[in-house]
Amino acid sequence: MTRRVTFLSAESLRQRYAAGDLSPAKVTRKVLERVDRVNPSLNAFGPIYRDAAQQDAGASTERWRQGQPLSPLDGVPVSIKDIVAMKGTVTRSGSLTTDPELAAPEDCPAVARLREAGAILFGKTHTPEFGWKGMTDSPLHGTTRNPWNPEHSPGGSSGGAGAALAAGIGPLALGTDAGGSIRIPASYCGLFGIKPTFGRVPHTPNDSPYCTLSSTGPLAYTVRDAARMLTVVSQWDHRDWYACAPQEIDFEHGLDNGVRGLRIAYSPGLGGAVAMPGVIKLVDQAVHRFESLGATVEEVGPLIDPLRPVFEDYWKAGFAYILRGIPEQKRELLDRGFRMLAEEGLEVGIEAYYAAQVARARLGVTMAAFHQDYDLLVTPTMPTTAPRADVVYHSSAFDRWEHAVPYTVPFNLTGQPAASIPVGLDDGLPVGMQIVAGRFRERAVLQAAQAYETEVVSGLAPIVD
Repeated sequence: MTRRVTFLSAESLRQRYAAGDLSPAKVTRKVLERVDRVNPSLNAFGPIYRDAAQQDAGASTERWRQGQPLSPLDGVPVSIKDIVAMKGTVTRSGSLTTDPELAAPEDCPAVARLREAGAILFGKTHTPEFGWKGMTDSPLHGTTRNPWNPEHSPGGSSGGAGAALAAGIGPLALGTDAGGSIRIPASYCGLFGIKPTFGRVPHTPNDSPYCTLSSTGPLAYTVRDAARMLTVVSQWDHRDWYACAPQEIDFEHGLDNGVRGLRIAYSPGLGGAVAMPGVIKLVDQAVHRFESLGATVEEVGPLIDPLRPVFEDYWKAGFAYILRGIPEQKRELLDRGFRMLAEEGLEVGIEAYYAAQVARARLGVTMAAFHQDYDLLVTPTMPTTAPRADVVYHSSAFDRWEHAVPYTVPFNLTGQPAASIPVGLDDGLPVGMQIVAGRFRERAVLQAAQAYETEVVSGLAPIVD
């Protein structure tokens, strides 16, 4: 019973709450039991807010009993990445250098909107230190593991979110994505995850050097669940200077419109990326499903130049900015890989930084022109399946630019919406397909993902009992 309930989608929960044959109080209790059962082996969570979650679930149960839910997400358990502020809780960001006593004075906008919608915010999920890499291990929390195979990583930096969701610990998770950090764990863990257009989901504080690369968004079991959550968290908030113009968008509207007549470009070698044969085989099969659904699919070339030559220094300079804010006496506590790159970033000159800014603008123009001819771009999400959890990130064994982010980072630089949807297993590990659209066209991404999900019900679920 526990496994069945905790793997239900948010939409299934809504239906059963409305029917009265399941309550938020019961679901929350089962989710907390699931945490106790599987988290010791996965290490996906930091603090669990049991008392608050149970209290909120009781209130939600009463609202459903009276037929007055606050929203379709009322009573749905949602985990929050521990890089996002929740009022009255501490945000550690995976670092021993952060203050363990400094509680957030207010909710981040996305958290505030989820709370207003009645969602049950029951715990914080692990992230690598300051979200710096596409794997999840940190000096503060140790190594987070993938439910599909605990010897492997769930990815990062929303890796705790991906691992928790794949293990049946809540049907929705809030993540952030500045280089692939929603899409990477979605791909590695067999989930749907979407990075919306930059600015679509308001976020605070915006004091990170990567704040113009990062978008907040959902990981979910289904496209519909993610669309519903995106509708909630994308509501405008005056605290984010970068937020899109105020507007109410229902991302479920038109979700089932399909892809008939759409022009879809397929770039398996985007920017010179080289994916594993097993990954390419599965994504090839998946993208051509769109043809049977009425779309035109055309394989295109690499489209853009490799990113490393221009953006390596840009990446490191951001780490250097973070490093400068950490007292010298605390720097020994940092992740060794992060500190090494941050110290290299101290040597990056302003000319190199601005050259990357100019290149970023040119990349945006290139992709905007591309989308005059194509509605969507499809690529593998990741070049590989999940690496082993003990691999050294950004090394010869697992290079950031070759193995981790060649397909995902371009769309953080351009601010475009991009999602990962599972397309099968290679040697027992999930593979994701990335769907990208022009800026502000999340609906096109979601409609294509929904069409694929409806056509091919993958039923992916790891064994983690």
